[in-house]
Amino acid sequence: MAINLQKGQREAINAPQFTIGLGWDTNSASTGISFDLDTSVFVLGDNKRLLSDSHFVFYNNLKTPDGAVEHSGDNLTGDGDGDDEQIKVDLSKIGSAAAEICVVVTVHDAENRRQNFGQIRNSYIRVLDGANNEILKYELEEDFSIETAVEFGRIYKRNNEWKFEAVGVGMKDGLEFFLNKYN
Repeated sequence: MAINLQKGQREAINAPQFTIGLGWDTNSASTGISFDLDTSVFVLGDNKRLLSDSHFVFYNNLKTPDGAVEHSGDNLTGDGDGDDEQIKVDLSKIGSAAAEICVVVTVHDAENRRQNFGQIRNSYIRVLDGANNEILKYELEEDFSIETAVEFGRIYKRNNEWKFEAVGVGMKDGLEFFLNKYN
C-alpha cells in the first residue's frame, strides 16, 4: 500500500531500483496554447552542486554517465491518464559521490506562452518499486499562480540510507533558477 506524503514529509526508499512518475493535467481555461511541462533531474554531491554537466538529466540528456538515472523522454502534451514522464533510478549503479537527486518540473517556454503552474491541476510525484507497485505519492495541492518551475521532490542519502522528501517549492524564474542554484 502506498504512503501518501504531505509537503516536507520524508520516507525511506528501500528498493534499490525504482521509477519516479510525474503527472499533471492542464486547466480547461488556459491560454489556448498547449502546455509542455518538462521534468529535469539534478544529481548532486554533498556540496549541493551537480556532479558534472552530464548529471543534469532532461529531454536532451536522457541518462547519467553511470546509467543510474534515466529519463523516459519528453511528453509534449501531458495528455492521457497516468504518469506523463518517468525517471528510472538504479541506486546500485549510482556513483559514491552522489548524495541527492532533485526532481524539478518546469513549464516550457512559459514566458512566451504566458503559462504558469497556476494553470496546472492534479500534479503529483510518485515512486514505484521494481514491480511497478506505487510505494510513495505526493500530490501538489497548492496553487502556484506565478511559478513556472516546481521542485516536486528530492531523494537524498543520509547514513547510507536513501530517503524521499516531498518538497513542493515553486519558483517564478523557471529552470534557469535551478541551473544557477545547482551548477
